[in-house]
Amino acid sequence: MSKISGFSKLTKLQKIDWITEHYLSHYPKAKTIIKQYWNIDEALQKLHDEFTENTISNYYLPLGVAPNFEIDGKLYAIPMAIEESSVIAAASKASKFWLDKGGFKTEILGTTKVGHVHFSFSGKPEALKDFFEQVKPQFYKDTASITKNMEKRGGGIKDIALIDKTESLDNYFQLYCTFETVDAMGANFINSCLEQFGQTLEAEAKIYDSFTSEGNYPEVIMCILSNYVPECLVKAEVSCPVSQLGKTQEEAEKFVRKFSQAIKIAEIEPYRAVTHNKGIMNGIDAVVLATGNDFRAVEAGVHAFAARKGQYSSLTHVNVEDGLFRFWIEVPLALGTIGGLTSLHPLVKLSLAMLNDPSSKDLMRITAVAGLAQNFAAVNSLVTTGIQKGHMKMHLMNILNQFEASEKERTEAVDYFKTNTVTHSAVINLLEKMRS
Repeated sequence: MSKISGFSKLTKLQKIDWITEHYLSHYPKAKTIIKQYWNIDEALQKLHDEFTENTISNYYLPLGVAPNFEIDGKLYAIPMAIEESSVIAAASKASKFWLDKGGFKTEILGTTKVGHVHFSFSGKPEALKDFFEQVKPQFYKDTASITKNMEKRGGGIKDIALIDKTESLDNYFQLYCTFETVDAMGANFINSCLEQFGQTLEAEAKIYDSFTSEGNYPEVIMCILSNYVPECLVKAEVSCPVSQLGKTQEEAEKFVRKFSQAIKIAEIEPYRAVTHNKGIMNGIDAVVLATGNDFRAVEAGVHAFAARKGQYSSLTHVNVEDGLFRFWIEVPLALGTIGGLTSLHPLVKLSLAMLNDPSSKDLMRITAVAGLAQNFAAVNSLVTTGIQKGHMKMHLMNILNQFEASEKERTEAVDYFKTNTVTHSAVINLLEKMRS
């Protein structure tokens, strides 16, 4: 192992030479593998290299498609970027199941995004409140050049409020700022506004009489957007008569009873809720990735939302009343369809085109539906056949690839496991029999 100074200034080939010499000397194929994943098109590779820092290669994820999604009366084929073998199959199965039952219905409940100027102030709170009311118009004035284009598109700053947080932390106050960013995710826009608010706050405080006479001034700690966006919310739902959920009324009622209980368990048991919501995020993250959005931000905001009542709980809910089964999700999704990778990455542009170039609200609807579909498929499997039967059948190819099965072996294995349970050991045993 070795230290290095100025690594970022090396060429890509020099970086690879250094990494392989000092950290991959025990791995003879390292250089070959690194270069194997480069794009042949040099311009395309250069574009990918510039997405991040210290790039040495590309890390591929499969881009798949889940068809037959009827959402608010329109048919979609949803692009999904994910490596987990059963996710797209499950989403596709759910979309097909609900296709003849009215499809998915959605509703945008809000699009507000949030950011803060966090600051300290040890003076009199009354003086700070008076100062804020006086200086508030200046915040808008000083950000006019930043908000001009966003306002033309129908967005901008919604409100700025002074929040006293001193009960939780001595001398801690914040400017709680809300924004509308229309079709942009808006992180850069929000952070630029917040940093200007911070500069205005400190500059105006230095000439405010009540502060100068006492020698107490607000001190900005940091200015940053929040990925917790409980007011940037979308609802997706499916519903049908209970009788349509089984071959017989008895079978349908049994399914609904077990399905409903499974959802209620996830509502009250955090150990189950985490895995339950992870399955939802399988669908959501796959669409977020395919459309060039920030899945880490979405994940953080969604999980915070799931714990907003003081205990981590299910994102999906179920209701059965008067013979009607309803299953829905409410989830915060701050997504964009312009800016960032959406205008740079060729496959992101293709994915958005596949969705008919959606607005950010449309993408919120589609992404929430993917999460709901994924959850329906997972819970459906759990309360009927069990999760492993379908999952391991999809995982079969990964196991065969791991043991470098030939085409003949793969064909025979697929045929064999049509009527036999797939396990890791069962696949190994079958391959050993074939090869002996």
